[in-house]
Amino acid sequence: AMKGPREEIVYVPCIYRNTEVRKPDYLATVNVDPKSPNYCKTVEPVDMFWKCDLANPHTSHCLGSGQIMISTLGDPSGNGKGGFVLLDGETFELVGNWELPGEARPFGYDFWYQPRHNVMISTEWGAPKRLANGFNPADLEAGHYGQCLHVWDWNTHKHIQTLDLGEEGAIPLEIRFLHDPAAAEGYVGCALQGTVFRFYKTQKGDWAAERVIKVPVKKVEGWILPEMSGLITDILISLDDRFLYFSNWLHGDVRQYDITDRRNPHMVGQVFLGGSIQNDGPVKVLEDSELDSQPSPRIVKGKRIKGSPQMLQLSLDGKRLYVTTSLYSAWDKQFYPELIKYGSVMMQIDVDTVKGGLRLNENFLVDFGAEPEGPALAHEVRYPGGDCTSDIWL
Repeated sequence: AMKGPREEIVYVPCIYRNTEVRKPDYLATVNVDPKSPNYCKTVEPVDMFWKCDLANPHTSHCLGSGQIMISTLGDPSGNGKGGFVLLDGETFELVGNWELPGEARPFGYDFWYQPRHNVMISTEWGAPKRLANGFNPADLEAGHYGQCLHVWDWNTHKHIQTLDLGEEGAIPLEIRFLHDPAAAEGYVGCALQGTVFRFYKTQKGDWAAERVIKVPVKKVEGWILPEMSGLITDILISLDDRFLYFSNWLHGDVRQYDITDRRNPHMVGQVFLGGSIQNDGPVKVLEDSELDSQPSPRIVKGKRIKGSPQMLQLSLDGKRLYVTTSLYSAWDKQFYPELIKYGSVMMQIDVDTVKGGLRLNENFLVDFGAEPEGPALAHEVRYPGGDCTSDIWL
């Protein structure tokens, strides 16, 4: 619970240092008291293995039927497999697969559905057994990462179209329809080359995608590659469908774009909070088409920010943006090893909702390294009553 002009409660699931990374448990909670949630059901990996032939659950959404739908990244052997499991909304018992037999995609990650257009669109990350060892460019060349969006018939659960985004759209992660339930368009953040694609329904009734944002790479030395992309790992859209936000997990910044012109977003806010190009670090930027100098480290309440902005959540009034710094423990260890030792943090950014603009709240910090069983790696942020990244209007 965060105290200010009014109390705000968010939930942040964490991974603790002594947790087995590869064990894909799904824990469901019921919030009898929002300040004291209790675990009420555990769905074990073996149940998902035998009943659904799926593993590595990721995104969850509630359905109009009352069921809970969860996307998956892989099969029980650690290969890529983009399927979906259903839980009963009352008992949290595992119901089975959402997709039809044989319809699972080569890779999975996030999804969003829009009932008024009878559509669901899902994204791809990569094969879990490759992700667990960190990022290796050879895995990309070998085809162990995805670059496609998958379009599904929401009523029949049938896969109907694949949108190949090409190299510019490699590793499409978080996907968001506009919140307006009548809108037939949205955006997806593509991590590897720092791009955002707009997807939309065409006049013919099928779906298409176009790149609308590209974060320039930076030429560097002292890093694992000669060029560093932004690595867009999370995006969200404000509830009024006016602003798009995303995080560049390698460069270290959070950006705010005005998307009132859907095909031509323009940046109106930016703030650096850690990252890999800080001016006192080992990486030297040789060429940068955006910045005149490398950003300075950020210190909040006496603590230097380690890691980089990753998962985002926006308050319902659009004025407070919450940011955590951990992506995935294997990748944290590779790119920001200090996170494993010290844990991650959650910060809050004040948002100008009139003209656009981002400013770090210097008086707010949640240090998950100080947890009693920590250090912990905080990831997703959720409001108990619904939020910008989980609510879908029918």
